[in-house]
Amino acid sequence: MSDSSSVCCQVNQLSHAYSGHLAVDRVSFEIARQSIHGFVGPNGAGKTTTLKVLATLQKPQSGQVSIFGMDVGENYKAVRKRIGYMQDHFSMYRKMTVFEYLDFFGAAYGMSAAERDKTITDILALTDMDGRRHSLISGLSRGMQQRVSLARALVHDPDLLLLDEPASGLDPRARIELMEILKELCQLGKTIFISSHILTELASLCDHVTILDRGQVKYTGTMKGLVKEQSQDGVYKVELEEAKPEVEAALRQLPGLVDLQVDERAPIYRVELTANPANPQRVVETVFAHGGALKAFREDMKELSEAFMDLTQPGVRS
Repeated sequence: MSDSSSVCCQVNQLSHAYSGHLAVDRVSFEIARQSIHGFVGPNGAGKTTTLKVLATLQKPQSGQVSIFGMDVGENYKAVRKRIGYMQDHFSMYRKMTVFEYLDFFGAAYGMSAAERDKTITDILALTDMDGRRHSLISGLSRGMQQRVSLARALVHDPDLLLLDEPASGLDPRARIELMEILKELCQLGKTIFISSHILTELASLCDHVTILDRGQVKYTGTMKGLVKEQSQDGVYKVELEEAKPEVEAALRQLPGLVDLQVDERAPIYRVELTANPANPQRVVETVFAHGGALKAFREDMKELSEAFMDLTQPGVRS
């Protein structure tokens, strides 16, 4: 485990079963402070069960879960003061105005009227909802209701946000706007743990990720570490200013060459080498030695979606 000062949540060997069905099987991971941590997995992987344990809505059956050094089972009241939880399927008091709804939850947290008014004003500005302060929730679009739900989770100024599919059902613009709000919250010092099926958005949003499949952790760590770990050793993309047959012929003679793919639309080569002789400098030297003008050169790493497919199994868990 990492230094506790840099970690806000530690999950160690968490297991949970329903009627003999093991939904979560010895799951372990950490959430770094002030990070945006993605939590992904197929349906039935155990994500929602894990989130409910983190949100203190279920006690761990086995294993240990601590948030800011506090056990979620023994110190759930203290933990709840430090976390904000936004569920996938949220229920709202739709006959209330936005302000009334947030004011109700602020009062539930013991905030004074003056504190509630200032906090709600700040949160509505942050979520770009200040113009909807007196609107009935029933008259809001789903995207606006999602923002109100997020605002409700922020009322008591939590340090850790637990978000279950926050972009579910939103149109592309609403999703992009929500992601921008989450980035701003992270810059303000919040830690965000976000469960989502939208892999492309997680890839650009998150700096850490945990992949769960059939109740078990398949990967946990940095996003950069994931795409590098799941990439094949020695795969590089070479782009030239102009096509040069001599360069292509020389690349085909490289020691340890596994495959060479050529993009016919542009002078771009995908060079795959076996692990032992893989040497990016040798690839570049070969290009220059045969008169190639190098426009771009980079290691070709897999995207999150590709890594996810490689790590998880098809079909629904029985």
